[in-house]
Amino acid sequence: MRKTSIVKLNVFAVAILSLATTAHAQNSVRTIVAVSKQADHLEIKTNDGRYILKPYSDKIIETSFIPASEKFNPASHAVVLLPARVKTSFKETASSIQYIAGDISVSITKSPLQIAYAYKGKPLLSEKNGYSKTADAEVLEFNLDASEALYGGGARALGMNRRGNRLPLYNKAHYGYEERSEQMNFAMPLVFSSKMYGLHFDNAAIGQLDLDSKKNNVLAYETISGRKTYQVIAGDNWADIVSNYTSLTGRQPLPPRWTFGNFASRFGYHNEAEARSILDKFRAEKIPVDAIIFDLYWFGKDIKGTMGNLEFDKDSFPNPKGMIADFAQQGIKTVLITEPFILTTSKKWQEVVDKNILATDKQGKPYTYDFYFGNTGLIDIFNPPAQDWFWAIYKDLKSMGVAGWWGDLGEPEVHPSALQHKTGSADELHNIYGHNWARLIADGYKKDYPNQRPFILMRSGYSGSQRLGMIPWSGDVNRTWGGLRSQPEIALQMGMQGMAYMHSDLGGFAGANLDDELYARWLQYGVFQPVFRPHAQEEVASEPVLREAKTKALAKAAIELRYRMLPYNYTLAFENNQHGLPFMRPLFYAEPQNQKLQTVADTYLWGDSFLVHPVMKAGEKEANVYFPAGSTWFDFYTDQQHQGGATDTVSVEQDHIPVFVRAGAFIPMSPLVQNTRDYSAKKLELHYYHDASVKKSAGKLYDDDGETANAYEKEAYTLIYFHSQANTAELKISLRTETGKSAEAVDRAIALHIHNIASKPVSVSLQGKATPFSWDEAKKQLLIDVHWLKNSKAELSIKLSK
Repeated sequence: MRKTSIVKLNVFAVAILSLATTAHAQNSVRTIVAVSKQADHLEIKTNDGRYILKPYSDKIIETSFIPASEKFNPASHAVVLLPARVKTSFKETASSIQYIAGDISVSITKSPLQIAYAYKGKPLLSEKNGYSKTADAEVLEFNLDASEALYGGGARALGMNRRGNRLPLYNKAHYGYEERSEQMNFAMPLVFSSKMYGLHFDNAAIGQLDLDSKKNNVLAYETISGRKTYQVIAGDNWADIVSNYTSLTGRQPLPPRWTFGNFASRFGYHNEAEARSILDKFRAEKIPVDAIIFDLYWFGKDIKGTMGNLEFDKDSFPNPKGMIADFAQQGIKTVLITEPFILTTSKKWQEVVDKNILATDKQGKPYTYDFYFGNTGLIDIFNPPAQDWFWAIYKDLKSMGVAGWWGDLGEPEVHPSALQHKTGSADELHNIYGHNWARLIADGYKKDYPNQRPFILMRSGYSGSQRLGMIPWSGDVNRTWGGLRSQPEIALQMGMQGMAYMHSDLGGFAGANLDDELYARWLQYGVFQPVFRPHAQEEVASEPVLREAKTKALAKAAIELRYRMLPYNYTLAFENNQHGLPFMRPLFYAEPQNQKLQTVADTYLWGDSFLVHPVMKAGEKEANVYFPAGSTWFDFYTDQQHQGGATDTVSVEQDHIPVFVRAGAFIPMSPLVQNTRDYSAKKLELHYYHDASVKKSAGKLYDDDGETANAYEKEAYTLIYFHSQANTAELKISLRTETGKSAEAVDRAIALHIHNIASKPVSVSLQGKATPFSWDEAKKQLLIDVHWLKNSKAELSIKLSK
């Protein structure tokens, strides 16, 4: 071993042993029998089993404990990353073992047995008692520092720091929740720490995730059965950590571009005439809309007794193919709800019994039970013949022109423990039912429609469901201010956990609460959510076209801004697809060492450039907003400046929520369109927020046809890069394109708005030649119309007044 490696090893050893000696030791009766270092892993045999430590990258390591009575199950439902070749080193002494894989080091104290992890010499965490077994569960325990905040565990409403809670790992709907919900539709066995690491328990069976509920600095994972495998994920910052986690479990494919438009949706449209009437109202009011979603009335006149029909009700929808085609001509996509329950009263009951489509009891007969919608069986999503049967239904509907799918009740909502699936019991597979349902659709598209992007809206999933294209929402939230207040936390947490498209039923779903202010504020917040989809029980209209005039006008303004934001939002989707970056980011992304930000969810970053503060209290006139340090921030609506690292009191206006832009940001925007079909990146507004503190800056815009699957990988894309360089005398702006081999270069018309130009410029030149400009003294804005020829680089020079 080289001397430098020995020094590095010793630094790691000192750091990690300091963690081990201050923590409680593992089970003292567990002893090491043998140690074997292989090319791609380290194996440690103990008196009661064996450990396998396997690096996936220089920032991810996996540890599995296999009790002596078990065989190792290598199959993961979450992990898709193939282990990379990582440089490792190993050293064993009489009392310890040191194993370094890339930037992660593992220190194993032999007696009493203790495993601890560090990243670049910084201690992260250590096992406490390691593996143990109780009468009810198998347990993995870890030591926590007294001060670290914990995030994750799926979708919950608990406060940003979830430490102190004991969380059921069981996907379950919570109808009408408000500010607190301990158990919801995504119960993911994943924890992130303010010490900058992630801990993922790679096992799908139900259990508990105890985040120090006993206040004894212990994190515990408990499961009824399955793998005792976990991954430690490290990184240099939050973006790095989440990127590493999504590299492990898979990245979200780009959805179709219409996903970022407005949806017409309610529970629900009873017939074709009702659906046509709603879309006519949107068109008459000139409110942009891209899709209509049909809830369960498309297959039955009644809520109960018809689930499982999975075909259009002929009385209510006599010509569904014609209806869908008419909508498509208007640029409106049709999305249908589907559920995995086949009622015994449905049209398809005898068919699914005859074809063995359903989950069974232990005798192999269809397992039937009662729930809200009737007496039912459950499609066995883990059984290949059932998968084929279900996919054939989707294909038939797609042949009618259906463009997207809504998978509801996929926890499954009622899933008795005695029920048996093809590959295991209900409790062993419960948490991955929705995950595998999304996989069925995603795989079906790859096989039968490989060039098309699916739209898969679902309310339940598992670690890694993002790679299947799942677009999650936060369930049946109450239509109250309390319901609204829980939404940013849920979305921020899920974005960290890979599920970046988490969003809410805008306006709230449950309850007949007519509150126009709440509705408007929820839709204004929705502009800066990944998906803009008002939806609710029909007693109070969810569609803006049915609200009173003032509320309708506020909603229309929010929707129009949503459409103008399309270039920026679509670029965020590209960043998520490529790097796993969430749309909505907690403030501690910007200041990870600022402990005051560990619990903040009422303000968040929208991408890297926007700071958003939703209005979540009735009648609010002022708001206290913290501005992240290191930047000047501009009010998106007034250009008023705010200094970073401080909290300011800002006024709250009726027509928008407080939104701010980081100095040096490039914000691409679109002229207003009524439908994303009419969007084109050939004509854009580009807003640059100039500030003397920013000497250099960069931004980008991603564009493709909005439809083709894997367009970037197929080189059917354009990336537009923006750069700025400034001093006291001159501001330079440059624009250049990167055009994929399968994309066409085009001329572009760019309306360049430069904010915060205090005085009229001396001159403006484009490609070295003087070009016209206008300067608004009141707004301190400079406008330059740039006719940008294809296959060229646009260089602008703005000579500033001194």
